[in-house]
This record gives sequence, structure tokens and C-alpha cells, in this order.
Amino acid sequence: MSELFVFGLGFSAQGYVSRHGAGYQRITATRRQLRDAATDTATPRLTLHAFDGSATTTPDPAIAAALSRASHLLVSARPDQAGDPTLRHFGDLIAGATGLTHIVYLSTVGVYGDHQGAVIEEDAELRPGSARNRARVTVEQQWLELGRATGKSVHVLRLAGIYGPGRNQLVKIRDGVAHRLIRAGQVFNRIHVDDIAAAIDAAFNRAQVEQRVWNVTDSEPCAPQLPVEYAAELLGVAPPPAIAFEDAELTPMARSFWSGNKRVSNRRMREELGVTLAYPSYREGLSALAAAGEGR
Repeated sequence: MSELFVFGLGFSAQGYVSRHGAGYQRITATRRQLRDAATDTATPRLTLHAFDGSATTTPDPAIAAALSRASHLLVSARPDQAGDPTLRHFGDLIAGATGLTHIVYLSTVGVYGDHQGAVIEEDAELRPGSARNRARVTVEQQWLELGRATGKSVHVLRLAGIYGPGRNQLVKIRDGVAHRLIRAGQVFNRIHVDDIAAAIDAAFNRAQVEQRVWNVTDSEPCAPQLPVEYAAELLGVAPPPAIAFEDAELTPMARSFWSGNKRVSNRRMREELGVTLAYPSYREGLSALAAAGEGR
């Protein structure tokens, strides 16, 4: 059986491990900091190591040992100011690992920047409007080049806004932190964590050796206030008051997020990668979460 290594066991990567981890003989993963023992040992066959990617910190030698055994690599760790911490510390090992055949790198649709609401696919011009998204573009290319140079399959998954259990508009309304911002013409895509897991699994199971980029998004980009209003309806409460975008108090990071206006197509993910979305729009996703008790 195969072995999986995960750099950055966050929300999306944990979602994949929870849903598809049984297919691996062994799973090793990193977090920037380890949590309590009960949380970090909840998944069978999972071994966790601390790794913050710092240039001044020597990684645990056990990370390299586990990485050298892995057949599949999932990279969810974000770039830092110096680039990709995974490639910085382990790029040579990954390139030379003969048993490592499949790599999935989780990126973001933020690399496209602003397309003024146009429908775009994977070959659209990249117009990253922030330093962190420019870094993503660079790192994407580094991973794809590693695949081309070594004959490994490398799939870059560009994720839309992520939601799922514990991380959704139902919970935000319950906690009193939901906002209903209105901006004419603004649209966003989103993606349920279960559908991210399905896309990762499909990429890992591609038979051919290739280096590809895939948009991992829902099928219905929409105005950002609509999921908030729908969540409120599901909970039987009034939605938060509408706030004009121009009047909103936003952090610089949040404001940069709103600067990208585009309708990201998932056609290739559905037709070529073979992913059937469990939650093709926010309505299916939020309805299932509400039925499971989210926001109550």
C-alpha cells in the first residue's frame, strides 16, 4: 500500500486525510505547532511532526525519513517571505525520492487577480494583486518545474473560498460575526472542504504522468451577500444589516481579497479530472451543514 506525507495539516488537508486516509498504509504530516495529544492522535496511522519552515530552525530528521518513504505528497503549507518552506528545506530530497510519484500542491484562485467579473479558466492571465499571491504564482511554477524535471506527476489545485464544518456562514451568524457587504457587480466562488478532498483524491489517482493546474471551485459564483442571506434563512433569523463595501472597515488583507472579481470556471475539473461536486453551490453546502446542526 502507499504512504502519504502532508506538509501543513490544516483545514483542507485534514479534510482529505479524514475522508481518504484509509487508503494509505501510513500517513505522516506536519503542523507549525503540535496541539494537544488527543487532537493530534485522533486519526489512525497518522504521525505528526512540528515544522514551521523557519530558515533558522533545523527540521526534525524524522521528517526527512518519512518523506523518503512516501509515495504521495500533499503540500498545503503556504509560502513565506522567503518562498516555499517545503522546497527550501526538502526540495532536493523530494526531487530525488524515487518512490515519490504523485504530488498535489494546494494553491488559490487569488493568483488570477481581477478579471472584472469575466468567466475564466486555467489558462487565464495571472494578475496577482498582492505580494502573497505573487509568491503563490512563483511557487506554483517551481512545483510544476520539479515535476517536469523529475518525471513526477504534479497537480496544482487552485482553491476558491473554503467552507465546511465549523467554518461557514451559519457559524458566523450564530457567533454574531457575519457581515453582509454589498458591492455592485462583485462575485466570488467558494468550495466545500468535502469537494476539495474529492479533487485531491482524483488528482492523486490520475494514471498518467503529467503536470497540470486545476480550478477547484463550485459551479455558481455569486454575490457575496447571498450565502449570508441563505444561511440566515436556514437558521430562521434575520440576516445581518447590509453594509456598503465603501463603508466597511476591512483589514488590508480582506480588502485585497475583494479586489479580485471573477467567475472561475470548474469545467476542466468536472470534465477532465472527473470530479462530481457533492455541493455545486452554496445552497447545497449550507443546507447539508444546517441539517448536521451547524449554527445551532
